Amino acid sequence: PAIKPIAVKCVYDIREAVKVPIIGTGGITTGEDAIEIIMAGASAVGIGTAVYYRGIDVFKKVAREIEEFMEKEGYARINDMMGIAHD
Repeated sequence: PAIKPIAVKCVYDIREAVKVPIIGTGGITTGEDAIEIIMAGASAVGIGTAVYYRGIDVFKKVAREIEEFMEKEGYARINDMMGIAHD
């Protein structure tokens, strides 16, 4: 979705400016999308429109894709990759 790059940039910029929990939303339809916004600085991910397009199982699919990525890349916790784009 066209909104995702804008959402990722906004999360990144907010994380640069303040250190508060951020819920990243906008264009999140896959685990890869969720990982990208987490790495930009989101503490949590909101999924909305993807439910319409992918069905309610989108939550399980995204969670599974995140788990697979974390295992492959050696991350033990989501916090380990949260905001890593700022390092």
